Amino acid sequence: MSFRITGLPAEEFAPLFSLSDTELAARGAVRRIADERTPGYPCRISLTDSQPGDELILVNYEHHRVGSPYRMRFAVFVRRGEETFDRIDEVPEQLRIRTLAVRGFDTDAMMVGWELIDGRDLDAAINRLFADPRAAYLHVHYAAPGCYAARVDRA
Repeated sequence: MSFRITGLPAEEFAPLFSLSDTELAARGAVRRIADERTPGYPCRISLTDSQPGDELILVNYEHHRVGSPYRMRFAVFVRRGEETFDRIDEVPEQLRIRTLAVRGFDTDAMMVGWELIDGRDLDAAINRLFADPRAAYLHVHYAAPGCYAARVDRA
């Protein structure tokens, strides 16, 4: 089954990079410069990891704006100048190298399935969760911190 993975919309975050640290703090966000951690900090726009010296913003973001008990928001890293990842049948390396929680939602934004997986098995998990006809879309989260990573739709 074909699937489409998308990162967060770049245009929603671009204005943050022109704000001062004080203005960011007023929004509950912080500017960070990536260190040498491996893997790097995961940009939710491009679905790539940071390199040392990259400018990042850590901001609280509502990634599941729905009228159900599963409405969600959490902290996400975004990197300056990135383009939104939007590909069919392609899993970015950032997701492959982490432990993931994948959650399936129906058209009423109610959870209908879930799996905890090694990122190398994401393709198979997507196929299993989309085998349930109720699953309209999936959300991928980094399992340990619980942060939102990406959205998956049927292609």
